[in-house]
Amino acid sequence: MTVLMTETGRARGRGLLALLVLTATSFAAVAHEPFQGSLPLGDGKRSSAPKVGALYGCPLPPGGGGAQAAGPWIKGATWVPAEKAVVGGDVAWPEAKLEIKRVGGERIVTGNALPAHATGIFPVRPSEPGYAYDRNPNRIGPRPFEIVLPTEPRPAAQASCVGGPVGVTLSGVVLFDAVDALGRDAPAHEIQDRCNGHPQRQGLYHYHGFSPCVPDAAGAAGRHSDLIGYAFDGFGIFGLKGEGGRELTNADLDECHGHSHSVDWDGRRVEIYHYHLTREFPYSLGCYRGTPRRVPGLAGGPDGHGGPGGPGGPGGRPPPR
Repeated sequence: MTVLMTETGRARGRGLLALLVLTATSFAAVAHEPFQGSLPLGDGKRSSAPKVGALYGCPLPPGGGGAQAAGPWIKGATWVPAEKAVVGGDVAWPEAKLEIKRVGGERIVTGNALPAHATGIFPVRPSEPGYAYDRNPNRIGPRPFEIVLPTEPRPAAQASCVGGPVGVTLSGVVLFDAVDALGRDAPAHEIQDRCNGHPQRQGLYHYHGFSPCVPDAAGAAGRHSDLIGYAFDGFGIFGLKGEGGRELTNADLDECHGHSHSVDWDGRRVEIYHYHLTREFPYSLGCYRGTPRRVPGLAGGPDGHGGPGGPGGPGGRPPPR
C-alpha cells in the first residue's frame, strides 16, 4: 500500500506540506531480464577530482574486502550482466518502512533500510553458483535512520567526493556508490540478488546502481524516468531514461552524473539539477553537486570513515565485509 496525504489546517500552519509512507506491500515482485550486451568495467576509474565517467571517491578505508574471485562474466575490460550469477531466494520484509515528509524547507526521510520488495537469501549459500566468487557472509537486518534534506537544493561552489552510502531510494533501500571496499566496480564483481542488492557487514542491504525492483512507470512507458530516490545533498535521483524516453549514457551527463532541465518535483514542474542512473560506471552519483548532509545511522563511527563533513557525514563508508 502506498499512502500519499496532503495536510491542511493546523498541520499546514506548522509547515507540514506532504507525507509519503511506503510499506513492504508497496512493491510487487518484478520480473527482470538482465541487460543484453557488455558494459565497460569500472575498475581503475576512481578519480581524485570530478570527471565524466569516473567516480570522484573519498579515501577508501584500509583492509578492504569483497568478492574473492572474478567471475567468468568479467571479460578483460568489460563485463556481461546477463551472464553474472544471481543470488536466489524470495525473502519478504514485512517490517520494511520508509516515511518522507516535507516540513517548511526540509524533507525528512526516516526508515529502517529494509526493502519494500523481496530479496535473495543471504548469507550466500554454498549451493549458489556465485558462492565460488563471492561468499558474502552477511545477513540483512534493519538500520534505523533519519535524513534531513533541503527541498530546494542548490549546487555547491565545488563538487565533493562520494563514499559508501550516497542516497536513499523510494523502495527504502540505501544507494551506495559504484565501488566495493577495494575500489573495484561493485556491480560487476559482487554477487547480488535479482533486485541488484546485497548486505554489507552491519546487515545494511543496499544497491550500487540501477535496481529493477524500484518502479519507474514513466521510464517503462518511454517518457522521462520517474524520481526513484534522493541523494544526500537533496537533489533527486531519476531512472535510466531522459527526455523523450531515451536511455541516457555518461555522454549525456556531467561529471557528477546529472544535468538540469524541467522535471516533476514535489507536484510542480521545475527546472532543477538532478542525477540519473545509467548502465555505465559510475551508475549513479559520480560526485555530489550539492552540499551533502550528515546521515546518522548509516555512516560514521564504527560503520565507516569520514567523508565530506567529517565522521558521520554521508561520505562515511561502512567497513569492508
